[in-house]
Amino acid sequence: MAAAPPSDFNGGKVESEAGSKWLDAHYDPLASIHTFSACLALADLHGDGEYKLVVGDLGPGGQQPRLKVLKGPRVLTESPLSELPAAAVTFLKDHHEPRTPALALASGPCVYVYKNLRPYFKFSLPPLPVNPLEEDLWDQAKEDRIDPLTLKEMLEGIREKAEVPLSVQSLRFLQLELSEMEAFVNQHKSKAIKRQTVITTMTTLKKNLADEDAVSCLVLGTENRELLVLDPEAFTTLATMKLPSVPAFLEVSGQFDVEFRLAAACRNGNVYILRRDSKCPKYCIELSAQPVGLVRVHKVLVVGSNQDSLHGFTHKGKRLWTVQMPAAILTMNLLEQHSRGLQAVMAGLANGEVRIYQDKTLLNVIRTPDAVTSLCFGRFGREDNTLIMTTRGGGLIIKILKRTAVFVEGGGELGPPPAQATKLSVPRKTRLYVDQTLREREAGTAMHRTFQTDLYLLRLRAARAYVQALESSLSPVSATAREPLKLHAVVQGLGPTFKLTLHLQNTSAARPLLGLLVCFLHNEALYALPRAFFKVPLLVPGLSYPLETFVESLSDKGISDVIKVLVLREGQSAPLLSAHINMPVSEGLAAA
Repeated sequence: MAAAPPSDFNGGKVESEAGSKWLDAHYDPLASIHTFSACLALADLHGDGEYKLVVGDLGPGGQQPRLKVLKGPRVLTESPLSELPAAAVTFLKDHHEPRTPALALASGPCVYVYKNLRPYFKFSLPPLPVNPLEEDLWDQAKEDRIDPLTLKEMLEGIREKAEVPLSVQSLRFLQLELSEMEAFVNQHKSKAIKRQTVITTMTTLKKNLADEDAVSCLVLGTENRELLVLDPEAFTTLATMKLPSVPAFLEVSGQFDVEFRLAAACRNGNVYILRRDSKCPKYCIELSAQPVGLVRVHKVLVVGSNQDSLHGFTHKGKRLWTVQMPAAILTMNLLEQHSRGLQAVMAGLANGEVRIYQDKTLLNVIRTPDAVTSLCFGRFGREDNTLIMTTRGGGLIIKILKRTAVFVEGGGELGPPPAQATKLSVPRKTRLYVDQTLREREAGTAMHRTFQTDLYLLRLRAARAYVQALESSLSPVSATAREPLKLHAVVQGLGPTFKLTLHLQNTSAARPLLGLLVCFLHNEALYALPRAFFKVPLLVPGLSYPLETFVESLSDKGISDVIKVLVLREGQSAPLLSAHINMPVSEGLAAA
């Protein structure tokens, strides 16, 4: 389609809207394609220069999942899949001629590799270790030494306490009614227990060269929180990395034999960044919401969250920018225009818009008849810059970027306001300003010394005031940010018995405190406390809790002393908070 007009699409209606950067090549609302961006791929599968679209169709409504290959808007081949597809990628696996790419489709626990659209290789994930207690129970069921009801009770106990999860066979058995258990046991007791994980995401990583036609490795993310790097020729595992959570999106850069970075957005709301030879993540990006997409634009990781926002991060986890979307983000993908060296991120929104951003600058907005659920940009047919979209209702939209179209930074809806370009009316320099400038130039050293002297004096006074406040316990506050506490003490009574009330407050925003203790240190010759040590209840943030005790004055000489209050945590010797209470003179004993 580079040499041919957009009418290469059979039956496609090409319309040029005024002011639009896109040509409408094809729109079929009844194409019955239900997929997401990870299951779309563009590649020259036959080496004839004609790029096809590979679709891993989910097959909704009880239909069987299918692998579809489209030439233009027409389905070229179609084959059924045993399980739902997780991702589809194309890659070069060797240096043999002709250099036609292979197709890898992740489905369930397997990766199906196709060459020239014919089955070439099937890679299965290695099985996981089985719980020995579970295996022993099924062996007893095989020999009829245990009844189904007892088997259910034992398996439920294993599920609650064991570190190794149960197999799918046991989990299905626990879901059955009592009347169906015996038939299930008779059907499956002769089968061996297996634990098998599944693939959640997949991408490619260059092996040793950064060229466009270089050999690439497959990178798999699995349900048991692992990342596997596969050899492109023998399909053996080159590297295994562990993650704290299940990966949902992957982005890689670099070469496996040289140096690479791998970013994995996981289901726990974090993005983990790994480097070569690292068995665990090197950096962690903590998001405030669940990620819905991950795209690498040059050296920036763009993460979409379910709080309707895009975030830009460096590879070390530093946040660069945030853009708020007008609706929920359904899908994301990369737009790369090789002829102009442009890379941008595309985001399909729930309001029927597709927004294109370069960093936080909006470049273009495409409005579609239905919400877009998957996006793919690249060479399709013979046209270099083709945008392929599938909608929520199963429709297929194909648009071609005009050859004269240029994405200008700041040409979108977002940008600086027009008032920012207005020049300010700066007044002319006055005589007072000129005299002040001359004075600063002549006496600059003396002015700086005077300023530093006053600054040191201010710091000294502030330190003295702080020490005085701590010694007098005017308003004791915890010095550690991890345990935000505030204490206020009130002494009531004339003596010889006083009522001492401590008002303890948790000043954190949302975290309650538990496991605190209060201890009193006093002169036992002057005072007696019936409760010199007691536990503090759960402190809810923002509430002031009164803690009461009584103090009896033992001296008849009319003297008083200081009682020290310590707030500690169970198991720790260092106090979290301390205060000094100046006790009054007992008027009853003084009068006597």
